[in-house]
Amino acid sequence: MINLFLRKGADHRVRGGHLWIYSNEVDSQRSPLSDFSAGDLVMVRNTNDRLLGSAYMEPGSLICARLYAPGEQCAMDTAFFTLRLEAALAMRQAVFEKPFYRLVYGDSDTLPGLVIDRFGDYLVMQLNNGGLERYCEPLIAAIVATLKPRGILLRADSRNRREQGLATDSAVVYGEVPQHVALEENGVQFLAPVFDGQKTGWFYDHRMSRSRLASWVKNKSVLDVYSYIGGWGIQAAAFGAAQVCCLDSSAQALEGVDANARLNQVESRVTTRRGSAPEAMAAMVAQGRRFEVVILDPPAFIQRKKDLKKGIAAYRRINELGLQLLQSGGLLVSASCSMHLSRTDLMTAMQQAAVRAGCGIRVVEQGAQGPDHPIHPAIPETEYLKAVFARKM
Repeated sequence: MINLFLRKGADHRVRGGHLWIYSNEVDSQRSPLSDFSAGDLVMVRNTNDRLLGSAYMEPGSLICARLYAPGEQCAMDTAFFTLRLEAALAMRQAVFEKPFYRLVYGDSDTLPGLVIDRFGDYLVMQLNNGGLERYCEPLIAAIVATLKPRGILLRADSRNRREQGLATDSAVVYGEVPQHVALEENGVQFLAPVFDGQKTGWFYDHRMSRSRLASWVKNKSVLDVYSYIGGWGIQAAAFGAAQVCCLDSSAQALEGVDANARLNQVESRVTTRRGSAPEAMAAMVAQGRRFEVVILDPPAFIQRKKDLKKGIAAYRRINELGLQLLQSGGLLVSASCSMHLSRTDLMTAMQQAAVRAGCGIRVVEQGAQGPDHPIHPAIPETEYLKAVFARKM
């Protein structure tokens, strides 16, 4: 391992616990970035030669190095990965009785760039940059030794990889993985399309907020907007909702809703509607449709900070439509997975939507990402998920 020297005064974030090194923080005289290739392991040092930790390089990126062993010199080998995986596994097993969760959440598990979702005996893995790819072999060996899975699927089609020009072909890298894998969340059964579904095929992050639906949906009519395969809607039906309508633009996702409704024997109370969310919601408003619970869980409207203003307008618009579809006294569940949107901004957008819809709202509960998506206190980017439960006045 060779040294990566930082400029004078550029070590304060790392000393505070952050794991990212930006290219403008590197002393380009002592450590020219052109000398490195993606995946090279380095010892990060300040101007006084103090060791700040071990990192792997991404010299062509703004974040040019990612610390995986703060404060120590450490190889990225099978022993290293085994240690990290054992720690991540112990954290999840302390909270969850059954093996369905996000096993590795990147920086928060000191495994930057790595995501692993666990579906019982099957694992779906994402390597979100090229540097980490060089260590796929010891990583897989550590996973197999630690968890003894029946199969590991590598999903390589993330937005981060596409933006970096990396290969986007997914592949089974160990054992066998079926097209759909079973999971259980809050006592409800699902089949997730891990090969061609969104992200890893499932979103574990809203687990805790979805569990709270049980207190609000019994004998109620529910609209689940951006439903995907029914994470919110099927659970609402399983918790006793009288009627659930799942709205999504994807025919394949709605086929998943139907399959998961049958799996939980709630198909008589679940219907689907295909279409663009704003257009379909506006059409339902015009038709006079009303629901007692409306759930809005859209994709990230704000991918970059420069999109904040436009994104807030999009959140405000769907919340206005959601409130127009909601009966007086009903519950609006408004969620966001946009890291750049603060919880305050989301509630402001909801309040502005309420003014436009001619009603009031009162926040009665709030939700965040579950314990399998731990937040690193020094890395605000690891906190991204919000859910706001509000009554329509």
